[in-house]
Amino acid sequence: MFPPSTRILIVDDIQSLRDLLKAYLRRLGYWNLLEAQDGQEALDILWQAQSAKEEIGLVISDWNMPVMTGLELLKRVRMVPDWKNLPFLLLTTESEKARVVQAVQAHVSNYMVKPIDEATLKEKLFKVWEKATKG
Repeated sequence: MFPPSTRILIVDDIQSLRDLLKAYLRRLGYWNLLEAQDGQEALDILWQAQSAKEEIGLVISDWNMPVMTGLELLKRVRMVPDWKNLPFLLLTTESEKARVVQAVQAHVSNYMVKPIDEATLKEKLFKVWEKATKG
């Protein structure tokens, strides 16, 4: 599992969903949490963190957001050599499930169908961590 000190970036245009994810992550022992309301803001935070040598260890992003979607963010992240293997968990709705193939082709670490719950989040984090440490 990710170390408790892992810097996690939560990206969602809905504040209540960001708050819910933060609550779940805190109960799982993670306190180094950052948040963005869209993909562009998330990309800016990733660049700032890299410049400050304070790397982000995991991105949890919603798919549907204004300005830049989660899939667009994922594709932009994967274009940066330093972030090629950055663990990335994409949140999607049931209606988008058919589009998950696009996310897999863009090298998403894993995805989670909304509505989310703490047990599923923990399971997905474990799988993303396993994948990150093997590859």
